[in-house]
Amino acid sequence: MTKLEQIRAAEAKLLLHTYDRNPILFVAGEGVHLIDENGTKYLDLLSGIGVNALGYAHPAIERAIAEQSRKLIHVSNLFYHEGQAELAQRLTERTGMDRVFFANTGTEAWEGAMKLARAHAGLLRREGKQIGTKFLAMEQSFHGRTFGSVSTTHKAKYREPFGPVVPGVEFVRFNDVEDLRSKFSNEVCAILVEAIQGEGGVRPISQEFFAEARKLADSTGALLIVDEIQAGMGRTGKWCAYQHYGIPQAPADRSSSVGWIRPDVTTLAKPLAGGIPLGAICCTEEAARAIHAGMHGTTFGGGPLACAVAIAVIDTIEKDGLLAHASEVGDYFMEELRKLARKHDTIVDVRGMGLMIGAELDSADLAKLAVAEMLKRRIVINVTSDTTLRFLPPYILERAQVNTAIAALDEIFTEHAAAFAGAHNSHAAGGPHRG
Repeated sequence: MTKLEQIRAAEAKLLLHTYDRNPILFVAGEGVHLIDENGTKYLDLLSGIGVNALGYAHPAIERAIAEQSRKLIHVSNLFYHEGQAELAQRLTERTGMDRVFFANTGTEAWEGAMKLARAHAGLLRREGKQIGTKFLAMEQSFHGRTFGSVSTTHKAKYREPFGPVVPGVEFVRFNDVEDLRSKFSNEVCAILVEAIQGEGGVRPISQEFFAEARKLADSTGALLIVDEIQAGMGRTGKWCAYQHYGIPQAPADRSSSVGWIRPDVTTLAKPLAGGIPLGAICCTEEAARAIHAGMHGTTFGGGPLACAVAIAVIDTIEKDGLLAHASEVGDYFMEELRKLARKHDTIVDVRGMGLMIGAELDSADLAKLAVAEMLKRRIVINVTSDTTLRFLPPYILERAQVNTAIAALDEIFTEHAAAFAGAHNSHAAGGPHRG
């Protein structure tokens, strides 16, 4: 029995059956490549689902882990350590927010953001304002697996097995301004959006929708909360994807003068500490007024090791010019995918920002097959929203590696075109147009 077979047998017996894993045992990584037990390299265009921003075995991360682990790995939040204020300074400067709370994961950060919204609404009521406790979340949203997060996640498969979920959530059609207006009222304590829907198919929020959400929130004192767990920390070529959205001619009261629509709260996680678990809630002073000591907390969040690595990640992104690099290579990747779409009608749309890219196919079966065929060619991607191939590579990806992926996709679509021609013909009658 091979080592992989031993591990699979042990997991089948011992672990909850929550993952449908691919039968590959990875033992190391280097740059943009994963390495399996046989020494075979895989081009990783998923980066641990958007986590490994600097790739694998990056010297800045290795150095930060080694140095901090020799000093202090954990101390409770009952005491100070050197990392939290230093990391919070970096995050507030780059996000346009004022204050930070450190959590362990993205879903935990989202839970905290929801609690902050309810607490803020309670504060406003005590100050004499009329505001309720309802959340407006988006259709096709995904915010995590814990109860509050899953309650604001749209797809039924994530919510229904655990019902009843947290009450007081209504879903709005994503990018439908009229639906947003019709469902908003002073009963709403927060509007919840992703700047780019990840699990929803890599769909960016529209300028009009985002601006209207900001305007409506300002009209009552509700919070605008933006989930940047997948899109944030430089993946789109800016520190936060919401920074791509300019302020309208009549700026919202709570938008800053920095030149983009500013939310009241944003959540970060995935690439924040380069693979070490760390999440963050970043908020304005106004939102922070609702929280005082004892209302919220965490045992592990913002520990010395995670903070040291996150500081190293941020500093490396800036020192190596990776924001501009992610934007440039991402633009090239999307243009090459659009060229492929002009050759293969099965690609019906290409969308994204920077190195957060989706290629929507006209068949869920083809999308699933493409992921499997790419893996056979030693390239790691995945499918989201059933039909969208998702690319979340490390920020250090180069054009040559993009070309490798494009050539593999071209080969796959050419080989399987005939088998899926019927699916394309039926989709083309009423499906979306290619970007």
